[in-house]
Amino acid sequence: MQRMRDLLRGSLARSLRDLSPEDRLAAAWPVACGSALAGRGEVLHLDAEDVLHIRVKGPEWFRQFLAVRSQLAADLARISGVRLSGIHFEEKGSPRQWPRRNPPAV
Repeated sequence: MQRMRDLLRGSLARSLRDLSPEDRLAAAWPVACGSALAGRGEVLHLDAEDVLHIRVKGPEWFRQFLAVRSQLAADLARISGVRLSGIHFEEKGSPRQWPRRNPPAV
């Protein structure tokens, strides 16, 4: 089963090559997180330091995302082919709100 997941992730990475880095990360998000976690976070933007900013729905999910941050960053970088230096999580409703992104066309 793990081989199949790896095969699908590699296939997704190849299909994302023509998209912008942010769109590639947004498309890789549900694959890297899994469906349960992906729906609790939203890709906002990739900053100039290659840090991906994610809006999280509530403090209980914020803690969950923090617990898997390094593995999630590694998976997102591998699947999307985008260099990441880290992930910054912010709770929904925090003072700094970034514009909502449209999902990429895949």
